[in-house]
Amino acid sequence: MAEQALLRVDNLTKVFLSRTGLTSSRFVAVDRASFVLPMGQHEILTLAGESGSGKTTLARMILGMLEPSAGQLVFKERNVLTLKDRERRDWFRREVQPVFQDPFATFNPLRRVDSYLRETARNFRADANIERALADVGLSLREVQGRYPNELSGGQLQRISIARALITSPSLLVADEPVSMLDASLRMSIVNLFRELKERQSVIYITHDLATAYYASDRVAIMLRGWIVEFGPVRRVLGEPLHPYTQLLKSSVLEPVPRASKQTEHVSLAVADTAAYHAGGCRFAGRCPKVMDICRTTEPANVLVDDRLVKCHLFAPTVGEAVSAGGLMNNSVKGSTIDGMAEPEHGTGAPV
Repeated sequence: MAEQALLRVDNLTKVFLSRTGLTSSRFVAVDRASFVLPMGQHEILTLAGESGSGKTTLARMILGMLEPSAGQLVFKERNVLTLKDRERRDWFRREVQPVFQDPFATFNPLRRVDSYLRETARNFRADANIERALADVGLSLREVQGRYPNELSGGQLQRISIARALITSPSLLVADEPVSMLDASLRMSIVNLFRELKERQSVIYITHDLATAYYASDRVAIMLRGWIVEFGPVRRVLGEPLHPYTQLLKSSVLEPVPRASKQTEHVSLAVADTAAYHAGGCRFAGRCPKVMDICRTTEPANVLVDDRLVKCHLFAPTVGEAVSAGGLMNNSVKGSTIDGMAEPEHGTGAPV
């Protein structure tokens, strides 16, 4: 019997079709993504990867903003894909709330920001929650009432956006690049806020910033061209990456004080043409410094190595244990340590 889950993503796939004249082509933006958020164990699960890896598409499917092409999405043991419109509106949207990337685009510049809070509270019959939600993000109704977006900072607007999501008392927040549009000085305050909110709800955090992913997350899923290629405890995956793609992502993070003696081979991480998505082998083969012949012809399996899943031929069943995509992905890890390196204290940075 499967463990009861808050959210179960099972082989979720999204295929986009495009037509040019009489010809059509398929683009697989998310390919059989699977993971589980356990019930009653709040955590921050990060989806990380370069632009075009499928992070936002996966998040939009979880939020119900995109219909999957295949797979299952189960929230609190209910199949989200079969919910009626009213159930989605009255139950699922109350339970699962989004936080979007750009706080300046979230709010109409000609509309007072507190009107958004009142509208959300009215729609979900949660008027009493406005003050509490604002307090949760370090604001008060007196500070925001009657004010327009241009009268507030980007950090304040993003806190109001998060407060709006909290009004419904959701079980899950899905935050898509919530700090990428903010100044560096404001980013850590928002990341710390998500760490505080984790005491009451789980968070799916989408980012390309490995430093904030390492600092904020419990587990991380590294995405590459629609695949999840490495998945596990963040201290393991980003502290000791196994997949060559994860290693290259980590090596691209700038050091505060570069080491003069360190010679690092950097391989371009730019998204290649869509032909790589349709290749029969590994989608990283064309850029991988450790590529083998099998990588160009055969899709790698998900292999269990130590305490993470790796989708790579370097860790074939002779090295690790081949498992299904959901095998490790339902085990939340909290407060893990790596080589004596403890989880960073709240409010302190921990660069990758």
